[in-house]
Amino acid sequence: MIIRPATAADAAAIWAILEPVIRAGETYTLDRDMREAEGLAYWFGADKETFVAEEDGVVLGTYYLRANQAGGGAHVCNAGYMTSAAATGRGVARAMGLHSIAHAKARGFRAMQFNFVVSTNVRAVGLWQSLGFDVVGRLPGAFDHPGEGFVDALVMFRTL
Repeated sequence: MIIRPATAADAAAIWAILEPVIRAGETYTLDRDMREAEGLAYWFGADKETFVAEEDGVVLGTYYLRANQAGGGAHVCNAGYMTSAAATGRGVARAMGLHSIAHAKARGFRAMQFNFVVSTNVRAVGLWQSLGFDVVGRLPGAFDHPGEGFVDALVMFRTL
């Protein structure tokens, strides 16, 4: 598996990953009716570096990295990750997580923070904890999960 910067040529493959996750509404606070142009504009935003994980020319996952805040908070980065359903359990998210940590360090970030990890996304929470992230905050009932109702969102953090 290789992880490389995304290009415009990856847009269709990235949307194929983003769309089902957005439509499910279980892990991201994005509008479930978001259209392709809006979704790709968000994922490829000017404030983000976007990457893809691919194997044998097939895009299996994508992530972005950006500064979490401006000014005095710009030394802390933030990231978002999505993996193709077909690639679940193959280590794609872990590989992207490790890549993002190394890339963030190389870019000079001092820490990484996830602002809103849905507590019912137990695979993601477990992965981030295994990569050294701590839960530093809990937002009670902050996410309206389509199947579970109002669930907590977690703030996760690690120094780099």
